[in-house]
Amino acid sequence: MTGGPPPRPALREVIARHELDARKSLGQHFLLDPGLCARIAGLAGDLAGREVVEVGPGPGGLTRALLDAGPRRVVAVEVDPRAVAAAQELRAEDPARLEVLTGDATRLDLATLVATPRQVVANLPYNVGTPILVNLLRGAPAWERLTLMFQQEVADRICAAPDTDAYGRLSVLAQWTCTASVQLRVPPGAFSPPPRVWSAVVVLEPHPVQPSPALFAAMERLTASAFGQRRKMLRGALRTLGHPGGPEALLGAAGIAPERRAETLDVAEFATLAGLVAG
Repeated sequence: MTGGPPPRPALREVIARHELDARKSLGQHFLLDPGLCARIAGLAGDLAGREVVEVGPGPGGLTRALLDAGPRRVVAVEVDPRAVAAAQELRAEDPARLEVLTGDATRLDLATLVATPRQVVANLPYNVGTPILVNLLRGAPAWERLTLMFQQEVADRICAAPDTDAYGRLSVLAQWTCTASVQLRVPPGAFSPPPRVWSAVVVLEPHPVQPSPALFAAMERLTASAFGQRRKMLRGALRTLGHPGGPEALLGAAGIAPERRAETLDVAEFATLAGLVAG
């Protein structure tokens, strides 16, 4: 007799059986290399005792790596019924630790799906990566760590320093709430089908002290105005905020020259302004 579970089918076999051709409309690019999937799961740290949300499992390459990393539970959220069927096959192997949820991750409060300590580890679909990230940042206190794959351009924006071309609204929101770093860059050939651009894994660790929901909402409004017209001086760009005293009064209270542009402000200066906007 031989011990242990039967070997898992090859991912390409899973794709063929479920006719899981990647669809551009869903932003799908599948990771099929087990070694690479294991590296990504490893960036989440020790998952023992953790509960993990994975968004967009596709044929299940990263899901397998996450289960092998030993978490208490994995909840895979998938909008594509073909991929749901593939994930259900994997669930049959470990029903106590894998749950498959059919749903749109942009419309779900992901933190309610798992108990603490909780993490997200995901190769995010390209077309919804940014809105999912912003939703997670709104609820950053709920998460121990976020390990997320994006297009490299988006990853660079998340981690960009002030006064660089990539620095913008996403940089401020991410760095205000988390320590963010690019931990792995992935070439197009690692995916099936290969995208036209490189991808990158960003690890975000929430800061111990987090803004209130009202303050986060103020920061969202502030950064949308400031970077919505990034070539304008702040005294012009911030007029859309509708602040009672006007942009000059707001900037004066923060000690920021009205001739500056949004990309020159660091995160601390944006935090000061957000506090004034929130009142």
